[in-house]
Amino acid sequence: MRKLILFILDSFPGLKHILRGIRKHLSLSSSVSSDYVNLQGEEALAEGKRLQNSWQDDALPKRQRELVDQQLKQFSTGVRIDVFDVLIESIRVLPDVITSDMSLLEIGCSSGFYSEVLQISKVPLKYFGCDYSNAFINLAREKYPDLHFQVEDATHLSYPDFSFDIVVSGCCILHIPEYVKAIKETTRVSKSYCIFHRTPIVWGQAEQWYRKKAYGCETVEIHFNETEFLDTLDKTGLEILMTYTLHEEALDFNRTRGNAIRTYVCKKKVK
Repeated sequence: MRKLILFILDSFPGLKHILRGIRKHLSLSSSVSSDYVNLQGEEALAEGKRLQNSWQDDALPKRQRELVDQQLKQFSTGVRIDVFDVLIESIRVLPDVITSDMSLLEIGCSSGFYSEVLQISKVPLKYFGCDYSNAFINLAREKYPDLHFQVEDATHLSYPDFSFDIVVSGCCILHIPEYVKAIKETTRVSKSYCIFHRTPIVWGQAEQWYRKKAYGCETVEIHFNETEFLDTLDKTGLEILMTYTLHEEALDFNRTRGNAIRTYVCKKKVK
C-alpha cells in the first residue's frame, strides 16, 4: 500500500506539493494551538467573557518566543516563512512608496518580533508596537530597547486619530469578543492603510467561536464569516486593496463551504 501511495504521489507532483503544504500547516498549527472545542450561543458569550484576559498569562511570551526565535533564525538565512512573507508583501504592494519617514503600528505585537522581520526584509518603516499584555510588552522592550512599545487595549486605543501611516492588526482580533470595536480603532488611528493579518474566516457557514489552548493556555478564537467580515470593513470606512491566502480548505466538492486564513490589505476611503 505504501509503495502504491508513493507511486501515485510521484505521478502527480502537483498533488504531492499540496499535501506537503497541508502537512506543514498542520504541523505548525499543532505546535501552537490545540484542544479546540466549538462554542454555541450563550456558552460562547460566557467563555468569551471568562477568557477575555487569557493572553495576559505571564507564561505565554516565553513559550511563543521560543518558536518565533526559530522562525526568525530561518528567515534571516533566506528560508521562506509564509506568515512573514505575506506581511512583507502586504506592505510592498501598497500604492505609496515606502520610506523611512513612514510609521507602522502593530496592534497585538506580542514581543515585537515583526520589527525584526521588517529589518531583515529591509523595509524602512518606523515601527511601533502595542499589546494588552504587560508580560509581552516587557519582553518586547527587553528584546528591542530602541523601539517604542505600549500596553494598550485594542478596543480603546490611546493614540490620536491618524497617528500612523500603516496599522497592522497582528492576528489579535480573532481573540477579541468585541472585535468590531477593535476594527474601528484600527481604522481610526491609521492615516492611510490597515492590514488585518492572519485572519481566520469561513464561508457558507455562520461565524464560529472556539475555546482552545494556545501555547498551553486557554483562550477563545473566533472564525469570522467572510461576507460579514468584509461588510464590517466596508462600513468602517475601508476598501480592500489585496487579499492574501495563507491556508484554504473547501469542505465540499462545489466549494460552497470552507475555511481559510487570509490577510486583508485595506485603504481608508476618502470622505
